[in-house]
Amino acid sequence: MSDEKNMLSRRSFLVGGGAAMATALAPGMGKAGEGSKGRFGAESLQVWSCGGLAEAFIPANEKFERKMGGSISYTGAFAAALGKSLLGNARTEVFAPRVLKLAQTLKQQGKMLSFQPLCFTKYVLVTPKGNPAGITSIEDIRKPGVKTLCSPESSPPGGAAAMGVLKKSGVIKEATEKAIYMGSCIQHDVADVATGKADVAVVELRITRLPRYRDAFEIIEIPEKFFPAPPIPFSVGVMKWARNEEMARAFVDFICGEEGQACFEAAGFIPALSNEGERLAKKYGVKDV
Repeated sequence: MSDEKNMLSRRSFLVGGGAAMATALAPGMGKAGEGSKGRFGAESLQVWSCGGLAEAFIPANEKFERKMGGSISYTGAFAAALGKSLLGNARTEVFAPRVLKLAQTLKQQGKMLSFQPLCFTKYVLVTPKGNPAGITSIEDIRKPGVKTLCSPESSPPGGAAAMGVLKKSGVIKEATEKAIYMGSCIQHDVADVATGKADVAVVELRITRLPRYRDAFEIIEIPEKFFPAPPIPFSVGVMKWARNEEMARAFVDFICGEEGQACFEAAGFIPALSNEGERLAKKYGVKDV
């Protein structure tokens, strides 16, 4: 099977895949015909990323197309499923995974040519506007009468990682006992904090930047020492199947440059291209070797 047919076949698999993956899909935003001028003319590039990055990649991709030409065919989906498929027979040209180990494994297998830090996530407390329960720290979950929201069955890392933050903070017992229910989709469930049904929840900062939740919460910092390490860093790399490696590398350079990184900051991530991003890259060892 040719490379092109293999990629198309794999994409069909992804679009038609299991429910967990399908619900996380953010299909390609590249628009045929757009970007026909510029450095890359009518060339196209297939980009896959962790679905949580979609709100950043979509505007960044459009900026790249306008500036550099070419068309970006983008898919954002459950990173573990994409990673598993790439560790098998799937192919793409640029891949941005969550969890450093996945990028390292793809590099070791010779499937990823190179990678670099992209951005980092962080966890925060959210309360309804006005913070009626007077939450000032994660320890305040212990206060009498505080109603929490937990979504342990939410797809990784939203559920497990947030529960990990509560566990490392020493308040998981109180958080689960006071939960108004145990949810399964944090993006859906956290609406009950916005409406005041619950007083507080732990979420990734990026959730607060989604259009439906802009200005819906008060946001309170959680100390970094309570964050679980694996889901924090994101990287981006060029895959060996890049048909136009020059375009793939130009895309990665753009995404990791000032214009691209601004999209990730706006979507609630810490850009790798920042003092804080450089500190976190060293802390989590995000470097190509």
